[in-house]
Amino acid sequence: MAAFGLALGTLLVPDLFKGKSDDGESLPPGVTHFAPKAKRVIYLFQSGAPSQLELFDYKPLLSKMQGEELPDSVRNGQRLTGMTANQKSLPLIGSFSGFKQHGQNGAWLGDLLPFTSKIVDDICIIRSMHTEAINHDPAVSFFQTGSQQPGRPSIGSWMSYGLGSENKNLPSFCVLLSRGKGDIQPLASRNWGNGFLDSIHQGVHLQSGQDPVLYLQNPAGTDKQSRGQMLEHLASLNRIQEEEFGDPEITARIAQYEMAYRMQTSVPEVMNFTDEPESSYKLYGADSLQPGTFAANCLLARRLSERGVRFIQLYHMGWDAHSDLPERTRNFTKNVDQASAALVQDLKNRGMLDETLVIWGGEFGRTNYCQGNYKADNYGRDHHPRCFSIWMAGGGVKPGIVYGETDELGYNIVKDPVHVHDFQATVLNLFGYDHEKLIYKHQGRRYRLTDVSGHVIKGILA
Repeated sequence: MAAFGLALGTLLVPDLFKGKSDDGESLPPGVTHFAPKAKRVIYLFQSGAPSQLELFDYKPLLSKMQGEELPDSVRNGQRLTGMTANQKSLPLIGSFSGFKQHGQNGAWLGDLLPFTSKIVDDICIIRSMHTEAINHDPAVSFFQTGSQQPGRPSIGSWMSYGLGSENKNLPSFCVLLSRGKGDIQPLASRNWGNGFLDSIHQGVHLQSGQDPVLYLQNPAGTDKQSRGQMLEHLASLNRIQEEEFGDPEITARIAQYEMAYRMQTSVPEVMNFTDEPESSYKLYGADSLQPGTFAANCLLARRLSERGVRFIQLYHMGWDAHSDLPERTRNFTKNVDQASAALVQDLKNRGMLDETLVIWGGEFGRTNYCQGNYKADNYGRDHHPRCFSIWMAGGGVKPGIVYGETDELGYNIVKDPVHVHDFQATVLNLFGYDHEKLIYKHQGRRYRLTDVSGHVIKGILA
């Protein structure tokens, strides 16, 4: 009977009896601290920081005070970036975009988001995000890894480590990149790296084109059978080393080779859109026909989520707007608005939204004062970590609400602040994990995604 229970356990929870990390306390992959509400994540990261004041946070007083100096009592000594710290004045500037109320709760959204406005009853808008990071690279790293310093595992890697995989033929963590036009802030691949976790947990970058994963295909003159035999012999040699040295990275290497072999079939299948109906392209927009665009990546994200990929990270690069804010913001919202809303609607139509957490947002916000000449058309907004907006949908998040408030000038939070670690703690909670207990011991210290802080945002949980 005991043997039957063990066998049943391995069927119900794959990898149940595989090795743990060296802290001796971690749960086996797929076993959570409590019942999860979500099974997978699609994170639409808008790299470069969209302006919340044009999109989500309506501040009519800014328009009335156009050109007036930012009051010292509002700034309260906050440090500024080098791009505006030496600017002689900090004139307030209102949104160039109009705002209207949408949905049953009358949420204010910028006119640049006509498609998002149609799904406002399905999303939770958080207007009170804040962070310590003031420049792009550390701010992106903070959101993705819980630390402004490089070297920590990314949130997708933590998910892979905790949850394991639903599909043995695809990675549990996939990354998709798209670019807008203009000056693009660089993105380091360490933002989807595994850090000190086993390398099997690093994000796999899927590219557009004939070779979605580099070096995946067999070399010329090698067929699938001979390739499989070679990998089998290589695995046997690696197992000898594993027994001799006990290095967990050797186990990860074996698993990676085996995964790559299976991906030779599974990746081309998921990247082949020929089975998509015309209605999909109409829903996601014309750009979805062009591989590598944000719209095509959103459609691919839905296909990956259907096949059990746990964490799908989309980065859309180019939102940084120190100048030409109106033109840049119009172009970028046109790039992403329809496809972002389509993804939520598509998941909902397929009965997948309840178990799929969709996240949309950047690394910080933009200032309520102008960078440059506010009377010119090419003005911009500087980085603003003190308050900004993101939205979340599905996966156990309460729909149709707005959480948190900022002051009348959109500079400081006045209600329900949400720190980056709070956001991360909440994401883990939706997947059944206590963020203080999902840990990994490395070099004598117990690490976690939320470092030494973070609280679950209970007000947004369904």
